[in-house]
Amino acid sequence: MQRSSNRILTTHVGSLVKTPPIIDAMRAEAMGEAFDRDALERELASGVAAVVRAQSETGIDVPSDGEYAKSSWMGYVWERLEGLQPSDEPKSDWFVLRNQQFRGFQRAYHRIEASAWMPDLPSGKKPDDANIIRFFACTGPIRYRGHSAMRRDIENFKTALSSCGNFVEAFMPAVAPCSCSFPGMNHYYKTEEEYLFATAEALREEYRMIVDAGFVLQVDDAILPMMYVAGAPGQDLAKYRKWASMCQDALNHALAGIPEDRVRYHICWGSQNAPHTWDIPLRDIVDLVLKVKAQAYCIEAANPRHEHEWRVWEDVKLPESKILIPGIVTHSTNVVEHPELIAWRIGNFARLVGRENVMAGTDCGFSQGWNWARVHEEVQWAKLSALVEGARLASRQLWGAAS
Repeated sequence: MQRSSNRILTTHVGSLVKTPPIIDAMRAEAMGEAFDRDALERELASGVAAVVRAQSETGIDVPSDGEYAKSSWMGYVWERLEGLQPSDEPKSDWFVLRNQQFRGFQRAYHRIEASAWMPDLPSGKKPDDANIIRFFACTGPIRYRGHSAMRRDIENFKTALSSCGNFVEAFMPAVAPCSCSFPGMNHYYKTEEEYLFATAEALREEYRMIVDAGFVLQVDDAILPMMYVAGAPGQDLAKYRKWASMCQDALNHALAGIPEDRVRYHICWGSQNAPHTWDIPLRDIVDLVLKVKAQAYCIEAANPRHEHEWRVWEDVKLPESKILIPGIVTHSTNVVEHPELIAWRIGNFARLVGRENVMAGTDCGFSQGWNWARVHEEVQWAKLSALVEGARLASRQLWGAAS
């Protein structure tokens, strides 16, 4: 994995706002309506080519394919794993206090979530919220069946990159075992641990395909920090940490044999434009994050609920040879950060962990699902442009004219 050896490199977390035809086809599929699959395949190829070109023109150093082919950052895996069936919302004790996050913000929260931006679709239709959120239960042995889809995604990305020669390297995201095998949804394996490790074993195939194709693998794991509020916030940290440690063991099992310098690990706190007063502090989980056998760690840091946590690295030493990819711009507000603010944020991390160990990133993806565009597409690119400009300013401050 490349380091910021003579300037601060820039990247993001993966998902970018999809094109209206892709969104329309995924909406139709989610609603059980007929759509032209061949047309969707053509749109995916051209869409990935366009979004890679846009990242090049913006100045991003380490791009993704925009996750254009995925219905959502974690939901896509249910399309690629055998042994899962649609089910009701999880009912385990981990979810008893899930509504804790709504306490005191119920009316505000539902209004905020309903305000996600959606483009005008070719069909003229809008999503039906009643059928958007899906949960799946494990009813049989978990096996990976996504090889064909993964090969298509890899080929589309390689083709798109071949016409852009200014990237340092490229990455593809994939979901973590923890983020797609919820407690309380196992109806086949003897224990939750057995279910978790079976999921890890299946996902290992996707991970290896990404790395074998020459890309950096990014493992997305928003559920790990989020499960604290889904469980018992402020009541049983020891219980949560025991579960989270098991999740990291499962992830490391899935990563076995993959060189650490081909892996980056991403966490966030759910990415909503919401109060976030229920989030577990980074300090309480940073050791669990560093437990993952990855070279780089992508951690939400621009969200104002977590922006102060750059100071965690005053006390926690970033292990030798590791890289920190903090969120320097956030995706959950339409306010575009000023480049000088971006440079200041980068400088805070660089002074604590070393300038060569920092890559500037985003808090999370700009569109975690086909219907979850957190900001308008125009704002997305303005934020990434500001990230690039701020990184250049920080580079001049950290290296001088040589940068």
